[in-house]
Amino acid sequence: MIATPQIPSLQQKISLLRGHASSLAPWPAACALLIAGLWFWAASTIHYEQRDLRDRTFANASAQARTYADQIERSIGQLDYLMQSLLFSWQKNGGALHLEEQVNAGLVPAAARISISVFDQTGKLLTSTLAEPKGWQGVASRAYFRAHAASPSKALAISNPMRSIVSERNVMILSRRIDDTDGGFAGVLAIAVDPEFLASFVDDTKLGRDDFVSIRNTDGSFIAAKSRNEFRVSDPIFRNTSPVTERMGVTVREAARYADGKARIVAWHTVQSYPLVSIVGVSEGALKEAYLPRYREIQLIAGVGSLVLALIAAACVRHAALRVWRAHHMREVHEAYRIATENAREGFYMLRPLYGPNREVVDFLIEDCNERGAMYRGMARGVLIGKTLSAMLPSLFDTHMLAACRQAMADGLYEDEIQLPQRGSRSVQWMQRRLVRSSAGLAVTLRDITESRLHQEALEQMANADALTSLPNRHWLTGYLPAAVEQAREAGRMLAVMFVDLDDFKNINDTLGHAAGDELLKAAALRLNAVIRPEDRVARLGGDEFTIIVQAAQTREEVAAVAERVIDTLWQPFMLSSGKRQHVVHASVGVSIFPDDGTSGEALLKQADIAMYAAKGAKKGSYRFFEPEFERRLVTRLNREAELKLAIQNGELLLHYQPRVRSDSGEITSMEALVRWNHPVQGLMAPNEFIPLAEKTGLIVPLGMEVVRMACAQLARWRRQGLPLVPVSINVSAQQLDAGDLGAILAGALQANGLEARLLQVEITESATVAEDGPAMLQLAAIQQAGIRLYVDDFGTGYSCLAQLKRLDMDGLKIDRAFTSELDNSASDATLFRAIVSMAHALQMRVVAEGVETAGQLAAVQELACEEVQGYFVSRPLPADAVARLMQQRFLFAVENQVEG
Repeated sequence: MIATPQIPSLQQKISLLRGHASSLAPWPAACALLIAGLWFWAASTIHYEQRDLRDRTFANASAQARTYADQIERSIGQLDYLMQSLLFSWQKNGGALHLEEQVNAGLVPAAARISISVFDQTGKLLTSTLAEPKGWQGVASRAYFRAHAASPSKALAISNPMRSIVSERNVMILSRRIDDTDGGFAGVLAIAVDPEFLASFVDDTKLGRDDFVSIRNTDGSFIAAKSRNEFRVSDPIFRNTSPVTERMGVTVREAARYADGKARIVAWHTVQSYPLVSIVGVSEGALKEAYLPRYREIQLIAGVGSLVLALIAAACVRHAALRVWRAHHMREVHEAYRIATENAREGFYMLRPLYGPNREVVDFLIEDCNERGAMYRGMARGVLIGKTLSAMLPSLFDTHMLAACRQAMADGLYEDEIQLPQRGSRSVQWMQRRLVRSSAGLAVTLRDITESRLHQEALEQMANADALTSLPNRHWLTGYLPAAVEQAREAGRMLAVMFVDLDDFKNINDTLGHAAGDELLKAAALRLNAVIRPEDRVARLGGDEFTIIVQAAQTREEVAAVAERVIDTLWQPFMLSSGKRQHVVHASVGVSIFPDDGTSGEALLKQADIAMYAAKGAKKGSYRFFEPEFERRLVTRLNREAELKLAIQNGELLLHYQPRVRSDSGEITSMEALVRWNHPVQGLMAPNEFIPLAEKTGLIVPLGMEVVRMACAQLARWRRQGLPLVPVSINVSAQQLDAGDLGAILAGALQANGLEARLLQVEITESATVAEDGPAMLQLAAIQQAGIRLYVDDFGTGYSCLAQLKRLDMDGLKIDRAFTSELDNSASDATLFRAIVSMAHALQMRVVAEGVETAGQLAAVQELACEEVQGYFVSRPLPADAVARLMQQRFLFAVENQVEG
């Protein structure tokens, strides 16, 4: 009986963890160190960022003070220049200076409310830009006047703001002494300017809420100040009347020095040529407010980081505690586990390493195993225990076991799957092996995976094999071809890829059915396998496409020989079980060569595909080696295909119309709509330049729909113009008939434009009438039932028969121009033409002769009783506006010069 272990109490768990405190303590200690480091980083970052912000504010304030000082100097300099110009005029004209004339002439600027005055030696006003007030006694008592009268200096004097006697407003006086010819005092020239003038250049929008710019004299007296909200000339923000002793500087002023009680960083700069100082003040409180979001962000980062670290430490402590408990638990259940493994599906071994003289593992001792492990060896468990691995597995030790055991000892874990050599009737063929290093050696687990491995191999074979031909498939090729290319690259040899396509294979499926097609494909696969060399491989890509990898060829001639054998073997007729008739298909082969045509499997397959299409286009049943020109042609065709698709969508197509007329009178009976492409670069393109591409790519279906829409819309426009309408015929391809919705498209176009069915005719090629049944025949029946007339176009160039025409009950046929052009040459051609006309009349079909280009041909078809004619002799295809004139004319035989289309 197995004893059930008791569940430990909480006290027992705590006691166990205390015994392992040394393995748990590092986590909280490391967490505490990291949190301390995080807060140290936060404090240092705040300190350095605040200091950097303060330094930048010092530098910005100093630069602004210097800039404002330069502005003040330029402003004062302009006024000083004006004063010196006026003094020069005064002296040159002998004291004859009339400022009224200067103002009227525009020589005195009107900016900044400037007023200019000249006073004599007694202070009386001589001339001024302002009117002299009544009862005015002069400026002799003014300090600036007395200073000029007492000193011979001719320097510019700048006064403090004062009340102007003349203008009765607060102004600053800029003045210069006037001397007579003997050097004596003759008076004073003064300019009065508003103090705001010196601060007008300050952009207050760039000032903070508590910032300011102030202008003072060097003696400390206040002139003006500007803040964000106001301009001051009498109430200074900064209470300081001490003289400026340093030319420039920047410092911090405490809050008590300001009227609003807010400390500021103050920078000043003395004007170079005048006794003025510009002062810039930046609020320290605003700086602190600006930095507050960043301060909170750093604190948040530190706080969140501390919380995360604490959670990580708690999780790590918990994890370590769980590991301690699990280790303890594993030791308790070890014996129970060992007993349980006896009934497991895996074979289990405990191996102890044996070392040689140089401390290298040379063998392993089997210390323990379970019954299944012993069964895998075919021995009793008691016999195995205590034996060495080399003794128990002499044939597998060196090849399968020693290297794996050494790697497991080095890395701690080794897993793989091994195939065991067949011996007798042993059923185990594949074994999954897992070796785990333990404190005592290795724990080895073996599991029989033969069944799953064989199943996997079967699935892989199914995934890589073509179900029909049993050849390797496209999935196999995508894995095999890159490896083959890499081997060829390493060996420095040639490798060829062949793309094989069966020509006209679709005819087999369409005429005999898909079962016959599958039979032919299987036969073709057998032939291909028979003609390739043992080193080569053949795969089926899908449909009627095969790929051959030629791996051992030395020259292009050898590759060409393989291609010729492929073509020859497929050219031989196939005898299918569906009948005694032999069936012939040809093969078009494209070849690409490594490394000349590509350096990757994907590139080689693509180039071989391109070469195959070049071979098919040149001559079916041939082969071509890849050439760059093939790819350029393909790209050109793809570009033209994309352009044609856009042309259909963007309305680049237009219709020309060629009349059909009665052969006896020349009266217009109908018109054939012929499509043109108005290419944005190449201009107007004829149908033979793009219709074959449309048929090859399937674009003929949407192109045909657009022709139907355009033709019906034009008929509706002609009717609105009051023209005598005749039916318009449109050409329809076999693809349009096979699409299965042509009848509905025609009916919808007629209904959308309010047209009768008699105004629309459909021309189909002779080859489109061959099929006995299918959607094409249903569409033709639907068209006739709707009242739309059907004509066979280009009759004589296809392979329809009389019975087919009779069964279809067509309304008419158009004899191809190849017959019409030969009417003048021989009597036999005329006889053949007459036979076609007679056959058509016997089937009650109207006959239209196409390609009538001469008067002789017209006379010939008239004599042969052909009802209608069409050709350049009557009219070339014309645009809609030109055709409208012909419709009004009605009879065309009298027209001598037809309009070129």
